[in-house]
Amino acid sequence: MCKMVPVPFCITISVLQTVSLMTYSWWNVLGGKGEQGERGASGSPGYPGNKGEMGDEGIQGAEGKQGEKGEQGSKGDKGDLGPAGVTGPSGPKGEAGSKGGRGAPGRKGARGAKGARGDAAKLLRSAFSAGLSKPFPPPNVPIRFDKILYNDQDDYNPATGKFNCSVPGAYVFAYHLTVRGRPARVSLVARSRKVAKARETLYGQEIDQASFLTILKLSAGDQVWLEVAKDWNGVYVSAEDDSIFTGFLLYPDVFEVLL
Repeated sequence: MCKMVPVPFCITISVLQTVSLMTYSWWNVLGGKGEQGERGASGSPGYPGNKGEMGDEGIQGAEGKQGEKGEQGSKGDKGDLGPAGVTGPSGPKGEAGSKGGRGAPGRKGARGAKGARGDAAKLLRSAFSAGLSKPFPPPNVPIRFDKILYNDQDDYNPATGKFNCSVPGAYVFAYHLTVRGRPARVSLVARSRKVAKARETLYGQEIDQASFLTILKLSAGDQVWLEVAKDWNGVYVSAEDDSIFTGFLLYPDVFEVLL
């Protein structure tokens, strides 16, 4: 019993055992059991025992409660780039930036498909040509060339002998007259003003011809005609001789036409 216990402690136990036996024997000699005495004073603490051998591993205990939050650790190294997230909604439109510099010219594009045919531009026309049917017209009034050779636009009036401008622009006017028996003084009148005058005098000849050509700029509504002077009206016509007055549009005044 004293193998694993220090020697002083083992001696104490032996003494106590001997005293106990003696007390027991004495008790038997002297008489019966007496009353329990008062509790004795506590003895001095014993010496600590030697460290025992390590026991077997115990059963795993129940999971403990979560501990308090620890202090924040130091910042770790930067992690790898994660996968791209889902595209978010478009943000509000920002303010317009300043105008950038001019970029380089782009490449020439492919030729487009042929367009539909457009409306043909209206061709402006005006022309007439008329001959005299009776010789020696009256002076100082429009000569009525009443033998119509061409007047598709009806801009010339054979009843009055006047040309009425319907298309503003530049016009060519000309006449070829037969003169017989007396001289002729012919005036080209435009807008009631004599703009050109010519004469044909017979020098011992019975018959002669007079020709004239000019260009006038006219506005819509202007009128042009021929007339002869008094005593100078030798304009003649017969089955063999003609006197003709002609006029036509050389080119229109596009700006005035559009207005």
